[in-house]
Amino acid sequence: MSAEDLHYDENHTWVRQEGGELIIGITDYAQDQLGDIIFAELPEEGTAILAGDPFATVESAKAVQDVIAPVSGEVVRYNEELMDTPEVINEDPYGAGWMIAVKGDADALDSLLSYDKYVAMLESEEE
Repeated sequence: MSAEDLHYDENHTWVRQEGGELIIGITDYAQDQLGDIIFAELPEEGTAILAGDPFATVESAKAVQDVIAPVSGEVVRYNEELMDTPEVINEDPYGAGWMIAVKGDADALDSLLSYDKYVAMLESEEE
């Protein structure tokens, strides 16, 4: 999966649509800022998440950080691999490091940032 094909929000999460599911994870920038991730707490199936609210927690050697939902929906599955190997988020944040899949309104993707707009946002933050 290419980073250019995803949708982003200002809280450094990404979304991609796969069939009827919206797959969510954190961006490469976010995992880089956190450093080596040692633990991920993800919501159970059936949990409702709300855009703008925390849905997960990741812990690194540097910090414990809430992960903010970019869209609303109901969790239909979570990445069980992250329970034993959370470092996969660092190694492949846009692929094997995905966090949750939700049933939600795909129209919500229209309100998120494109790859180019997300990169521009990062560049403006660094100035």
